[in-house]
Amino acid sequence: MPIWLIVVLVIVVLLLIFIATTYNGLIQLRNRKDDQWAQIDVQLKRRADLIPNLVETVKGYAKHESGTLEEVIKARNAFVSAKTPEDEMKASGEIEKAVSKLFALAESYPDLKANQNFLGLQADLKDTEDKISYARQFYNDSVLTYNNKVEMFPSNLVASMFHFTKAPFFEVAEADKEAPKVAF
Repeated sequence: MPIWLIVVLVIVVLLLIFIATTYNGLIQLRNRKDDQWAQIDVQLKRRADLIPNLVETVKGYAKHESGTLEEVIKARNAFVSAKTPEDEMKASGEIEKAVSKLFALAESYPDLKANQNFLGLQADLKDTEDKISYARQFYNDSVLTYNNKVEMFPSNLVASMFHFTKAPFFEVAEADKEAPKVAF
């Protein structure tokens, strides 16, 4: 067997090994990114499930504050009806703003602040918000690693061959970066 044929075969085998390992690495990173999104999704859904109970508890004390309560329910319903991760990310920001207004509203009602149901729901919601924050961080770390692999040479050649595309980060909208203004 001529030496040039052996060299060509070795090059082809090495190229196939490179493509296979890069492809498997991309699959692993994409699955990790999807898993991290699922972790966020679980916490977002938990928050969405807690909100109606919190609103009902507040309603009993703050009957004339229906605007704030309607805003919270509207934000929750927007999240529940979201179809894509991007829509869920946007709706999540709206929920955060509405819930912070709801907690600010609760400050005006000393009896509500002392109500055990409200305090328990508030603690559950705070715990969920903390979990969402950590899950977002892990998701964004996974997206960064995945996007780097999709865009960096030479793995970008394999990524484009198999139609791997960049994933969006879980970003806070500019409007959500401002502290909510609550007036009574």
